[in-house]
Amino acid sequence: MRTDTTTRTTTARTRTTTAAAAIAAVRNLGILAHVDAGKTTVTERILYLTGTTHKRGEVHNGTTVTDFDPQERDRGITIFAAAVSCAWAGHRINLIDTPGHVDFADEVERSLRVLDGAVAVFDAVAGVEPQSESVWRQAERHGVPRIAFVNKLDRAGADLDTALASIRERLHPRPLAVQLPVGTEESFTGVIDLVHLRALTWDDDGTLTHGPVPDHLSADTTARRRALEEAVAELHPEALEEFCTHGALDAATLTAALRELTRTGEAVVVLCGSAYRNRGIEPLLDAAVAYLPSPLDAPPVRAADQGRAADQDRADDHGERAGQHGADPRRPLTALAFKVTAAPTGRLTYLRLYTGTLRKGDTVLDAATGRTERIARILRVMADRHTEIDHALAGDIVAVIGPKAARVGATLCDPDHPILLEAAVSAEPVVTVAVEARRAADTDKLTAALTRLAEEDPSLRLATDPQTGQRTLSGLGELHLEVAVEKVRREAGVEAVVGRPQVALREALVEGVSGFVFRHAKQEGGAGQFAHIVLDVRPAGDGFAFASTVTGGRVPREYVQAVEAGCRDALAEGPLGGHPVVGVAVTLTDGITHPKDSSELAFRTAARQGLREALRSARLHLLEPLAEVSATVPEDTLGAVLGDLAARRGQVQGTASGRDGAAQVSALVPLAELFGYAGRLRGRTKGRGTFTTRPAGYAPAPSLG
Repeated sequence: MRTDTTTRTTTARTRTTTAAAAIAAVRNLGILAHVDAGKTTVTERILYLTGTTHKRGEVHNGTTVTDFDPQERDRGITIFAAAVSCAWAGHRINLIDTPGHVDFADEVERSLRVLDGAVAVFDAVAGVEPQSESVWRQAERHGVPRIAFVNKLDRAGADLDTALASIRERLHPRPLAVQLPVGTEESFTGVIDLVHLRALTWDDDGTLTHGPVPDHLSADTTARRRALEEAVAELHPEALEEFCTHGALDAATLTAALRELTRTGEAVVVLCGSAYRNRGIEPLLDAAVAYLPSPLDAPPVRAADQGRAADQDRADDHGERAGQHGADPRRPLTALAFKVTAAPTGRLTYLRLYTGTLRKGDTVLDAATGRTERIARILRVMADRHTEIDHALAGDIVAVIGPKAARVGATLCDPDHPILLEAAVSAEPVVTVAVEARRAADTDKLTAALTRLAEEDPSLRLATDPQTGQRTLSGLGELHLEVAVEKVRREAGVEAVVGRPQVALREALVEGVSGFVFRHAKQEGGAGQFAHIVLDVRPAGDGFAFASTVTGGRVPREYVQAVEAGCRDALAEGPLGGHPVVGVAVTLTDGITHPKDSSELAFRTAARQGLREALRSARLHLLEPLAEVSATVPEDTLGAVLGDLAARRGQVQGTASGRDGAAQVSALVPLAELFGYAGRLRGRTKGRGTFTTRPAGYAPAPSLG
């Protein structure tokens, strides 16, 4: 008997060790960058080098694996985050190629929620561009460790040191270059590996050769290696101890220290290359494996309401499990749905598994809705192609077929151990268009297609205009809505008529009111409704703040909470035009209750109606969304471009001379004035001007009120 017990124990330990080793060999990575920095090309080269594909995909030829949607190939940009899986040096890499355009920032946000690390790609000529800064900040908010890849070193004007300075100045991390370029611009042929002190060079076919450091680069290599050691020693205590003892750091210590500094975010490892010319990708993969964390190293997943989760499942301490433990396949299943798409094989739900093991045929619980779903198939994803597998472990990213109603952000878990994870919050739409079917007979078909699209992309909002009865679609920008409508046309076969875009306005409180009294009394037989409240309403920043100064139990706590909820209801539609109201602080200063007729519903109703009345007595103004425009134009057209921006109520923030006779322009422009700007800029610059935008908050709209 003892022998049998010992055998079972040994077998269980072996399985646990094997599973832990498998999880430790996983890297869940995202590729982040500005538009045209080369991130999709980097992804394609990774897939080719890992043997996942047998032909190099090219963006300009429309042959990429990750940009498989027809619109992506037509436009030459990444629109939808695409997941792929490959193997390198005994590790499984789950890679998500994210969009670079600001209109699709929500795709990046949802992807970052499930990633353990990221590769930020920068253009060696342009350095840190506006959208690369935005996605860097997004990764920072989610605590995602990053390494950097300075791409396009073969371009005229490319310079690694300039790019490093840009990273340091714009992003404020401590960039630690672990490579030195061999050659410049067209003569760029490889890199010096400063960690292992060797030269890596590539021929025209992309074949990698290892060799010694060339004599003409020996002095520069020694100096840069010394600077790297000193910088690491300054940041890492164990490295400092070795440096003080031996006067140098060996490769193993340097690698371990760089991994720790990457994980904590104290520094960012910087590599370089030219993805298009197949130079620098192998060491980038090695760096991703060496420096970026596995699911075992990632911070533990947390429940949306840790206390509630623990109370629901105190018997096995599930709340503590979710809050304090990392990836463990032995524990109950916890997975987050971060993407939902319609595919020929069925509705695909993309999952990141945090704990547990998911098997084909399992029944899982959608924690938010209480609905159970069956997992019919589990797929290893390869953009629009998939390989079926029998099970997936904690730490993995897979797609499943079977769930019928799970939405983006849903937590799928063990039905016996319910838990709700925090989901990424979708950005608020800023542009709205009216959408109608060209033929009345297609109206229902169009509505169904738009509804399905909004389920796949939570940053799209579908509504009905209460005044006109038109269906409206709201999104994060003009391009975002163009892509959405075109997707409906292509996939549903419905011809849609789209109205002129309208921006999403806000109403801001400028001057409030004090001591505003509102009494809600309703009696229609049976129990009535009674609530008497006194409110102070004043301006407060950009959001909403609520407080209560009621004493002596004149308003019970549950009624105070109902007043706060009612105030939030009232702020959804302001008095100037039914737009959301921002910048409001409400204080409940007094109230009266009725022993029989007062209730939470009565006080919520009183707060909603009372605050609306108070806002009508206050002074508000309209706010319109702004965009930060960064344009690159020929210097001989700069005057015309600046004049056009001024006519669009733009505020020029600065201009600078760039390379090759180009000028850089930065301006803040009301978003409403940018509709159709791409065509106007092309016209004024004879097709040579380019621009990017990113949200820049809200500002008073003087022409509107």
